[in-house]
Amino acid sequence: MKLLNFYRKGKESEIALGYVLNDRCVDLTRAIVSGAITFPRSVTTIEDVLNTPDGIARLQAAIPTEGLPSADLMEYSVPLSEVHCAPPVLNPQKVIGIGFNYLDHAEETKTPLPKEPLFFAIFASAITGHLDPIVKPAATEMLDYEAEFAVIIGKRGRHIPVEAALDHVAGYTAFNDVSARNFQATDSQWLRVKSFDTFAPIGPWMVTRDELGDGSGLNIQCRVNGEVRQNSNTRYLIFNVPYLVSYVSNVLTLQPGDVISTGTPSGVGFARNPQVFLKAGDVVEVEIEKIGTLRNPVIGE
Repeated sequence: MKLLNFYRKGKESEIALGYVLNDRCVDLTRAIVSGAITFPRSVTTIEDVLNTPDGIARLQAAIPTEGLPSADLMEYSVPLSEVHCAPPVLNPQKVIGIGFNYLDHAEETKTPLPKEPLFFAIFASAITGHLDPIVKPAATEMLDYEAEFAVIIGKRGRHIPVEAALDHVAGYTAFNDVSARNFQATDSQWLRVKSFDTFAPIGPWMVTRDELGDGSGLNIQCRVNGEVRQNSNTRYLIFNVPYLVSYVSNVLTLQPGDVISTGTPSGVGFARNPQVFLKAGDVVEVEIEKIGTLRNPVIGE
């Protein structure tokens, strides 16, 4: 199931919960309020679902997977072109990035393969959604893209065993770990590099774990103005999703809605010869197989 947070165009103050059915968005918020779906009426976002006991399973049970629901949920649907996708998580407690987690990216940066995951924090205030602009700060001329496959946590956990890790995963989405590379050369840690406002585009929706398993074997691509810059597959992750969830949980208590972005493959701008960086007017796309395409224009500050 593809779950999304969305606004109807012209009603940006009214967040709603939906799911993607072909080329339409089914407004689950309206369906729940009307009684067409039996689910707590206080639920209006994906995070609300994740904080409801067995929320995803209960929601899936209320929505037939084949054909039209008996109450005909199409009555509550609109074309996807008529809605604006909000980030699939709006207020995560934690956004965690993983560094040097693709074999090809470690090779292109001449970085020794890590013996254990390298993770870092990204402020949640950097989050922005599908089609929302990435704002290029005046403080950098070295604005870079990083296509990433991201995990959204669905259940609280601490010291999670690897074999139980997927039980704590709600689903997956696309992520662009935008970076100001000039600060990466001067800062001893990467918080500033990664946390400018709008530096964490995520979306356009969340695909539930039952559709993608552990997320392995998915093609991942980044395009800038239609030109392919990154082209790889999640099978080349050094540390896979269950390992990462378990590893991070040994340090931090994972909460529903937390995001772990699993790292980027080769082809980033600063590792190219010559280097190439994003500028105002560019359009960046992160496409992940079976999830979809996260698209963001770049504008100047």
